[in-house]
Amino acid sequence: MQKLGLHQKLLQKLSPQQIQLMKLLQVPTAALEQRIKEELEANPALEEGSPDDIAEEELQQSESDDSDDFSSDEEETEREERTETADEAEAGALEEAIRNEDVDVADYIDDDDVPYYKLNANNSSADDERPETPITVSVSYQDTMLASLGMLPLDDHHYQLAEHLIGSLDDDGYLRRDLDSIVDDLAFTRNIQTNEKELEETLKVIQTLDPPGIAARDLRECLMLQLERKHLDQPPHDAAYQILNKYFEEFSKKHYEKIQRGLSLNDEELKEAINEILTLNPRPGGGSAEDTRTSQQIIPDFILSVVDNNLELNLNSRNDPDLRISRSFQEMLSTYAKDKKKDSKEAVTFIKSKIDAAKWFIDAIRQRQHTLLSTMTAIMNFQKDYFLQGDERELKPMILKDIADMVGLDISTVSRVANSKYVETPYGTFLLKYFFSEGLQTDSGEEASSREIKKILEDNIGKEDKKHPLPDEKLAEILNKAGYNIARRTVAKYREQMNIPVARLRKEV
Repeated sequence: MQKLGLHQKLLQKLSPQQIQLMKLLQVPTAALEQRIKEELEANPALEEGSPDDIAEEELQQSESDDSDDFSSDEEETEREERTETADEAEAGALEEAIRNEDVDVADYIDDDDVPYYKLNANNSSADDERPETPITVSVSYQDTMLASLGMLPLDDHHYQLAEHLIGSLDDDGYLRRDLDSIVDDLAFTRNIQTNEKELEETLKVIQTLDPPGIAARDLRECLMLQLERKHLDQPPHDAAYQILNKYFEEFSKKHYEKIQRGLSLNDEELKEAINEILTLNPRPGGGSAEDTRTSQQIIPDFILSVVDNNLELNLNSRNDPDLRISRSFQEMLSTYAKDKKKDSKEAVTFIKSKIDAAKWFIDAIRQRQHTLLSTMTAIMNFQKDYFLQGDERELKPMILKDIADMVGLDISTVSRVANSKYVETPYGTFLLKYFFSEGLQTDSGEEASSREIKKILEDNIGKEDKKHPLPDEKLAEILNKAGYNIARRTVAKYREQMNIPVARLRKEV
């Protein structure tokens, strides 16, 4: 027997305007400029006002006000009445012409009487200078090596081998692939016949090029190649070379006692040799994948300053673009609306859609500004002690829900703001999520921020005896004595988050 059931589902669907707002809210200031540019290109009803245009409008308004001084009150009243009558007639004609389209023309025509300064947010001082992001052009180390390759005494065959080997180097300047695989690549992709011995000889030639240590197959070879460029007959270079050649594994694990016994070095000689190794470059390629890309500067979304022991918050002026509805599109709407032809109604519908899209975008930009300011203001008030003093130990435990409750926004909205926005403070430029941290209970019953605990850990590790660094157990004891109830595994977690190695790897001679 077949059963019939009735189910009811409650679905929440975001409008296109809400989706657009969420997307704009998530992008940082640098990406916002590109997003606005794309919208200006896609929508002809949206245009960007320039400061010169604004100044000209204000000048015209000023001249108009001066000329009014020479007019009588009767003339002024008569002029206003004529203007109002004309506006009413035009509005009536428009409503009659496009009544079937259900268009409120008043929504698409700006009020010229509203001055610009009432629509523009003043978020920065007049003397603030925000330089444009420069475009940098970099040359990869492979290009430099290929240019130098032509100066070496190589025939065409070996030149092709060297060229392929240079192209096989990774971003750090290492040759990670074995020579046997490269032999096969040359045979199948370039129809070049060679062998491992010939490639090895060519590789030795490439390793003589700059930067020193280039084209090494591992870290040990990279460091030894750099030391070979120096005078090996002079200490500490000779000792350093012997350490890398015979005791590289012990060196990487910091088993200095074994190295000292094996090479018969005193404490001073061992220290000088290790210091010499530490001055070498482990990445001769310099991470070219990052270096060859156009560098993008961090543009702060907020400017926070301390004036007379008071906090002042301003929104970066780049978040406040001068956008407006195109005047020509408004005039086109008025012209087509008076025509009752079918083609004219289609034109009105098209113009209406473009103006609607432009208005939605402008409203989304303004809503973005409001959300950014309200969220950052709440963070500033919550972490007021830190922003006044700059001491990380003054950071309070703060989660997304704390700020969401203060500003009346959803947690996901606050998360979008915190994950991609920067604030410039007297103590540096920080990502907003930097100020969010979990809390731990102290002996006194107060909550301490994880940032505060990390700062104490960093201070203690910085003051430790480098010959006998503090293990995690000892660090946990120090924190417990200071009133912070924290376990050893939590200390290890915080230490790893700060990219601080274990005690054994922090040991120095």
